[in-house]
Amino acid sequence: MIRRLAGGQTTLMAPSPLDEDSYPKPVLNRARSAGGLWRVVLLAAGFIAVALALTLMGERIPADLILVFLGLLAVVGVFCLFALAAGLFRFGAGEDPSSLSRAIVDSLPFGALVADRDGHISYANAQYGNFAGGLHDGVPVSVPRLFAGQPEASEAIYRIARAARDGRPALEDICLTGGLGGSSGAGRLAWYRIGVRALPERDAGGKPLVLWTVEDISRDRERQDNAFDELQRAIDYLDHAPAGFFSADARGQIQYLNSTLADWLGYDLAEFETASIALEDIVRGDGASLLMRGRSDGEIRTEIIDIDLVRRNGTTFPVRLMHRAARLADGELGETRTLVLDRRQGADKEEALRASEVRFSRFFNDTPFAIATLDAAGRIVRTNAPFSRIFGWAGGEASIDQRPMAGLLAEGAREAFGRAVAAALEQRSSIDPVDAALASGGDLAVRLYVSGSEELAGSPERVNIYALDMTEQRKLEAQFAQGQKMQAVGQLAGGVAHDFNNVLTAIIGFADLLLLKHKPGDPSFADLMSIKNSANRAAGLTRQLLAFSRRQTLRPQVLEIPGHVDDLTVLLKRLIGEQITLSVEHQQGVWPVKADLVQLEQVVVNLVVNARDAMPNGGAITIRTRNVMETDSGNFNYTGMPAADYVLIEVEDTGTGMPPEILEKIFEPFFSTKELGKGTGLGLSTVYGIIKQTGGFIYPESVLGKGTIFRIFLPRHIPAEGETPVKVVQAQVKDLTGHERILLVEDEDSVRAFSARALRATGYEVFEAASGDEALEVLEDINYEIDLMISDVVMPEMDGPTLLGEVRRKMPDLKVIFVSGYAEESVRQDIADNQSVEFLPKPYSLDQINSKVKDVLGKVSQPT
Repeated sequence: MIRRLAGGQTTLMAPSPLDEDSYPKPVLNRARSAGGLWRVVLLAAGFIAVALALTLMGERIPADLILVFLGLLAVVGVFCLFALAAGLFRFGAGEDPSSLSRAIVDSLPFGALVADRDGHISYANAQYGNFAGGLHDGVPVSVPRLFAGQPEASEAIYRIARAARDGRPALEDICLTGGLGGSSGAGRLAWYRIGVRALPERDAGGKPLVLWTVEDISRDRERQDNAFDELQRAIDYLDHAPAGFFSADARGQIQYLNSTLADWLGYDLAEFETASIALEDIVRGDGASLLMRGRSDGEIRTEIIDIDLVRRNGTTFPVRLMHRAARLADGELGETRTLVLDRRQGADKEEALRASEVRFSRFFNDTPFAIATLDAAGRIVRTNAPFSRIFGWAGGEASIDQRPMAGLLAEGAREAFGRAVAAALEQRSSIDPVDAALASGGDLAVRLYVSGSEELAGSPERVNIYALDMTEQRKLEAQFAQGQKMQAVGQLAGGVAHDFNNVLTAIIGFADLLLLKHKPGDPSFADLMSIKNSANRAAGLTRQLLAFSRRQTLRPQVLEIPGHVDDLTVLLKRLIGEQITLSVEHQQGVWPVKADLVQLEQVVVNLVVNARDAMPNGGAITIRTRNVMETDSGNFNYTGMPAADYVLIEVEDTGTGMPPEILEKIFEPFFSTKELGKGTGLGLSTVYGIIKQTGGFIYPESVLGKGTIFRIFLPRHIPAEGETPVKVVQAQVKDLTGHERILLVEDEDSVRAFSARALRATGYEVFEAASGDEALEVLEDINYEIDLMISDVVMPEMDGPTLLGEVRRKMPDLKVIFVSGYAEESVRQDIADNQSVEFLPKPYSLDQINSKVKDVLGKVSQPT
C-alpha cells in the first residue's frame, strides 16, 4: 500500500492484515509446482549416489581423481553463488497468492475459469463462484455444465465448447429468461457473454489450458436497447415533423430525407435508397449549385435560400431552405444539413410578403443569366443559381464565397472589368459592358453588365454583376465567319476552275487531234505528248479546286468502309516507306455509307501522305473505323455536327503536330507548310470539299510534339431492300464511229471547234451554234431533224437548261448531253426535267467525247 508522509513524501508499505483479509480469494487454485519438486529430488538422489560410490569404492579410485572431482564441485558451487548474487539464478519459491498478475485475475468483474481442454478445472476466481449454480458442493463446475439446463443456450454452448477443445478463440452472447437459476426474476431477460481462448503453455509436457470468461451484460444490453428506442423515437419525430429535412454528400447525392419531405416530393420513403436521388432531381434549374457550397475557412454557417423544389411528377412548389454546409480541413465539401419550409399558401396577413419573396426568389434564381453581388474589394458576396453553370464552377471544388470576381476572368479582361467596378462604386449611371473570356480556359465567354448597389448598413454588397453567356454566340459567329470565308474562297476557286477547264478542254482536244496525224516516230510526237500531259496535270489541279468548292462530280455508291480501307493498305505502305509503320483497326459490324469510292480513297491517301510528311524521322500511322451512335456523337463537342448515327474514320500519326494558328488554316486552298515547290496546298482543301460534298464532317486535333488525328464522320446509310454494296464497272466502248446528226452548242470558240472536228472525224454530221438563241435558229433551219444535242451549261443570254426547255417542246424524246466544268449535281439542280440528260465533265479528251456520244446514242430512248 502507499502511505503519504509529512512533507509530501510517499513510501510503499506492505499490505496490512486487513488488506489480506479483504483480498478476493479464488474458489479453486491448483498451482503446478510438482515439476520443480521432482527436479530437486532427482538432484539430491544424484549427490547421494556419488557419496555412496566414493564410500564403497574409495580404495579403488585414485586420490588424484577424487581431488579433481571435489575441485570441480567446488568450482560449480562458487559459480552458482556468484550467479545467484548477480541475479542469473534465483530460488524457486511458492507463488504469492496476492501477486500483481494473480491479483488482476482474482479481482476481475466477471467470472474467469481456467481448465484444460478435457474440462479439468485448475482455477476459478471469486466472481465465477457468485453465479447461481457456479459451485457444486463448494467446487466450481465447468462453463458447459453451468448452462447445461438452459435450452436457449444449448447451440451457443456447443459451438464455444467445440472451440475450446480445438484451442480456438470464441465469443457468444446468450439470452436466458429469468437468468441463471432464476436470479433475474421470473419473465425478465438476462444476457451473458461467454468467451474462451487458449493460454500459452507454462510447463513442458503439461496439458494445454484454456481461459473461460462469463460476464453478465444484462445492464449493457438494456442501455443499448434504451438508446436504440430513443433513436427510433427521435427519427420518428424528425420523419413526421411539420418541416422537411434532407442531407446530401459532397457529390450531391441525397443520403437522407424525412417522411414529410418525401410526401411533398411524391416519393415513397419505403423505396428510397441512399444516393438514389440527386440534388438535381429535386432542385429546379441550376439551384443545386447553391447548395453545394460552404465557406472556404470551414466555418459552419446557416444560409436562408428561397428556391423551388421539383416533385416526382415534374411540378414545382416554393420552399425556404435553412441550409448548412461546411468544408473539411482539406477543402473538400462535407455533408449538408437542410431544413425545408413549405412556402405555399400561408396566413392572410403574411400572404403578400410571402408571395413577394417567392416571386423575387424565382426571378433571381430562374433567370437565364448569372447574377452576383460584390463587396467594395470586388469579392463575391452572393450569387444566383445559373452563376455556377455559366462560369464553369463546380460546387465540390473550392468555395466561391469571398473569391475575387476578377480571378474568374481571363487576364486580358481584368483591367476593363476593374474600371467598370470602380465606376460602379462611384455610382456612375452609364457603364460599358465588358466582354471577357473565362480564366478556366476553353471557349467559355461572357458579357458582363456592371452597376452600383445601394449602400445599406450591415450589408457588404456594393456592386451588382449581370453576366450573359456568350459562348454559343461566339461559336456561331466564328463558325459563320469561317463558313463565309470558305464559301467565298470556294466560289472563287470554282469559278477559276470552270473557266480554266474550258481552256484545258481546247488544249487537250487539239493535242489529241495533232496526235492523230503524228505517230510515235514523228519528231513532234514527244512535244505533243508533253503538252497533253501538262494539260492533264493542270486538269488535276482544277479537279482539286472543284473538290474544295464542292462542285466536282461524285458517283455515290453504297460502300463497306473497312474492306476498301484494307484494299488501300498495300498502296499506302508503298507511299509511306519502311521507316513508318501502318496499322489498321476496324470495329466489328461497321455500318455502310454512301459515297464516291474514288474520292473517298483520295481522302484517305491525302491524309496518310500528310501524316508521312509530318514524320521525317519515322513514326506510326493508325487508321481506325468504327460506328458512332447518335447518343454518343454529342460527346465529341464538335461545332456544327448534329447528333446522328455516323461511321467514324480516324487517321492518327505520331508526328510533329501543329500549333493552333496553323490548325485553323489547314483546309484553306493553297495554304501549305511545306517548302516551296513541294506541295500545292490543295491536298487538305480537297479532303475538306469531298467530305462536305458527301454530307460528312471532318475535324482535326493536334498536340505539338505528339501528333495529329483527323476524324471523319460520314452519315450512316441504311440500304433499301435489295440494295447491296457494288462497284461500278465502266463498259469499254471500242467502235466510236457513227453517222447520226448532232447539234453542238458551245460559247467557247476553241472548245466548239475541237469538239466539232472530233465528232466529224468519227463520221457524225455536226451542226454548230455559239449560243442558245443561235441553236434554236439552227434547229428551225434543219427542221428539228437531229439525233443528239450537246450543249454547254453556262452560256450568255440563254443557258443550257433554258435551251433544253425550249427544245423539249418540239422534241420531247431528244437525247441531250450537257458539258460543264462544274459538278454534275449542281448542274442537275437547275434542270426541271432531266429525262434523257447525260453529263460530260470538262476538260474532256477526244476519246472521252466520242465514247460518251457513242454510249448515249446506243441507249434506248424512254418515251415521255
